[in-house]
Amino acid sequence: MRCNIARNAANRLTVRIELVEMQASTGSARTEQHFLPFAVMSAAYYGHIGFFNPYLPLWLKDLGLPIFTISILTSIQAWTRLFAPYAWGWLADTTGERIKILRYSSVVALLTSLGFLWQSAIESSLVWLVLVLLLMFTHTSSMIPMTEAAMVHLVSPTGALDAKRYGRIRVWGSIGFLVMVFASGAWFERFSIKHFPYWTIASLAVVMLAIWWLPNLKEAAPIHKGKQGEKPLILPIAPILPILRLPEVRWFFVSQFFHVLAHMSIYIFLSLYLDELGYSKTFIGLMWALSIVMEIAWFYTQGRWIPKLSLRKWLLVTAAVMVLRMTMMAGAPQYVLVLFAAQCLHALTFTAHHTVCIALVSHHFPGNLRGRGQALFTSIGYGFTGVTAGLAGGWLSTHFGLQSVFWASAVCAVLAMLAAWKTLKQT
Repeated sequence: MRCNIARNAANRLTVRIELVEMQASTGSARTEQHFLPFAVMSAAYYGHIGFFNPYLPLWLKDLGLPIFTISILTSIQAWTRLFAPYAWGWLADTTGERIKILRYSSVVALLTSLGFLWQSAIESSLVWLVLVLLLMFTHTSSMIPMTEAAMVHLVSPTGALDAKRYGRIRVWGSIGFLVMVFASGAWFERFSIKHFPYWTIASLAVVMLAIWWLPNLKEAAPIHKGKQGEKPLILPIAPILPILRLPEVRWFFVSQFFHVLAHMSIYIFLSLYLDELGYSKTFIGLMWALSIVMEIAWFYTQGRWIPKLSLRKWLLVTAAVMVLRMTMMAGAPQYVLVLFAAQCLHALTFTAHHTVCIALVSHHFPGNLRGRGQALFTSIGYGFTGVTAGLAGGWLSTHFGLQSVFWASAVCAVLAMLAAWKTLKQT
């Protein structure tokens, strides 16, 4: 009974927000001319991630830090995602100024990255690294949730996510990632991983320029027109609790949590795992690049695949494939062909899963719920998971080796599959 009341309240709230959003949106806000800046921003940001996330652990290792310390430092990004995305999302939903907030964040992130240049000259270098990473990640964590919220608003003229349009913009993020992970891997292999700070500064400068090119499309405040002759009222920011009380929403976030938690073994430990197995930095870059090629192929063609199944069924399928991928990587990493096949499954375990999650978040959190919905997606999927993976993965790798991390990820994928199956049972 309580679930039905929550569902009815949430449905009424969603309908009201969708109607208001359609009235407030202007045609110019969704014109094709605005797609290019978002594509460039996507390429710039994921290009930065393309070298930073894979090679940050190797740079920290080059500084002489032990694996457990490295796992703690790399998990700072996840710690900031516990609080920063929702704070930025609330501010963006309240003010509608997503682009201005992004511009501020990009400038602070760039200035903070200069701190890497003085890391070796400071006596308490570990504390300095923590401070630099904490401040930088606090501001970069705002970029994807708010960009996704603005982009989803741009490519969803009917209120539902347009998978084809979204994929054609988001694919440039994968291309940027691919170019940077391959180029930086070759550079670090030939020259030195000590150049990592300069790559960080340069890439964040490009991100800042891309963000400042984004059109400053402030979302109009939702307005209730009322009866004829009455003064229009600006509606207050919509409450989020009625949505979170829905069982299908709760099970969705549970599935997302365990699915991305399984993926964290790749994000945090794949480079160290392959390095320990004796693979070269060029090969490590190739493995990352291969997964991004699969991203590009899926994003570009997903308009024909996503409609073949419901979003909840896709959630289940991607989790099942995740079980297979993690089992392959944990069970037979010494075989190059197995690693190649596992990385090819990235098209489903990340790309399809990401699009499905964005679509479900857009469905459950429309209008001025969008910023907070995207923030919850980031905090639950990439905040709590990153913290858990950093701490648990660091402990597992220290006591049982890096291979144990990937076996644990296979178990997490099974839990994600069970939660996805529960979403199918909700009406």
